[in-house]
Parts: sequence; C-alpha cells; structure tokens
Amino acid sequence: METVSHQGRETAYEVSDRGGEGPTICFVHGSGGTREVWKSQHRLADQYPVVTLDLSGHGDSDDIDASAGYMTLSAYADDVIAVATETDASVLVGNSLGGAVVMHILLERGDEYRPDAVVLTGTGARLGVLEDLRNWLENDFERAVEFLHGPDRLFHDAKSELAAYSSDQMRACGQAVTQRDFETCHAFDVRDELSGIDVPTLVVYGEHDKLTPPRYHEFLVDEIDGARSVALEDAAHMVMLEQPAAFNESVSEFVASTTE
Repeated sequence: METVSHQGRETAYEVSDRGGEGPTICFVHGSGGTREVWKSQHRLADQYPVVTLDLSGHGDSDDIDASAGYMTLSAYADDVIAVATETDASVLVGNSLGGAVVMHILLERGDEYRPDAVVLTGTGARLGVLEDLRNWLENDFERAVEFLHGPDRLFHDAKSELAAYSSDQMRACGQAVTQRDFETCHAFDVRDELSGIDVPTLVVYGEHDKLTPPRYHEFLVDEIDGARSVALEDAAHMVMLEQPAAFNESVSEFVASTTE
C-alpha cells in the first residue's frame, strides 16, 4: 500500500505492475466498499499497470468532513485525481458510486485531469436510492446490509462467499460512511449532461443487476457519443467480482482498442 497527500489528507492506493506496457488503469470502488473489490483486476497487471484506491473514509484512507451529495462527490473526485496524477493513470474504471465520481471528473474537472478513456460499470447517469433503503441505512444498518446482499442486487448469487465477504467489508466500512455514500448517489443526476463526455467509453453491466438495471447502462450508451456496452451473464451489480475473467477481458480489449 502507498499513500498520496492532498487537501490535508492521505489517500491510500495500491499498484500492481508486472511489466505491462499498456496505459495505467485506475479503479474506483462504490458505496461502502474499498479497493479490495478490485482484487481480481490485479490479474491485468501483466498487460496494464493496475491502480486501486480507497476513497476518503474507506479502507486505509483518511476521512473527510463533508456533507453527503456534491461536497462528498467532489472530495472523492479529489482522491481519484490525486492518485491518478501520482501514478500517471490515463484510464479510469468506476463501479456504482465510483462511476458517478468518474463522470463528475469528466464533466467538471477536466481542467485538472482528463483521462484518455473510461469504463463505467454498475452505474448510471442518475442513481436514486429507494426510500426504504435510505431509511434502513440511517436507522437499521444491518437490515440495509442484508437487503443490498439479497438476490440480484449486489450479487446474482446472494449465498456466495463473495456476498458474505462483501457484507463484512460493508460493516467494516461502517454505517456513517456507507450512508453518506448512498445519499451522495441519491443526489447524483447528470442525465442532461452526458453529451459533454467526449472520451472513449465502455459500459459493462451484469444482466441481473436490480440496483442499476440494464436500462441505466443502455441510457449511458445512447447519450455518450461513441460509447459501447458489454452485458455479462450470471452477474448483478458487482460484475467484476462475479465474472472477473469476462470483465477483465472486456476491459483489456477496450483499452487496447483505444491505443491502436
């Protein structure tokens, strides 16, 4: 693990590089997660240097004093920009809230950092959260965790070891940070701004995802010029964990196509 200092805090990140000659890829996790959700993507490091980070308040990164919504989204963007700049990453991959952070960077922070290509997965231009889930996140965190790890939400197979692992990770992240993440998702809406994204974009999603259904991803492809999509079977929201080989192949082929 390494850290980068910025805005008075330390952001933790990890680099895997097994001699890959392609561009460096930086992976951004979603709500209540850490860089560990990208553990299977380190397999790409023989082709592309891989960077995974912990957003503020997650994993090994310092927390922030920011209200949910735009302030938190902007702070998370600061984290990504700092790590991407430090590691010379030119491709961003964002899952769920991480996808919102990537879109925010593209639409509002291009004067500071502009990736050459992006991958959006398990995300959407608007990320409204069910009112019941918002209530559970505030008042019954364990019920929220159980709901999110039900069938076809975070995982297609709710009884898998991956789902149990993810539940433990979310509990470790804690109620306050996880609630802040989901409230930040709830406030996110760039449906009218997507035409401003002008870098090569790949959209990858699990066919069973009920949190950000396929239509969310289809909307991204329709509105972002030149975007392409890949639907993966037997997966839901966390497709990079449930179908790592297929996900990695999609990312690898896409990144290679942007450097031809």
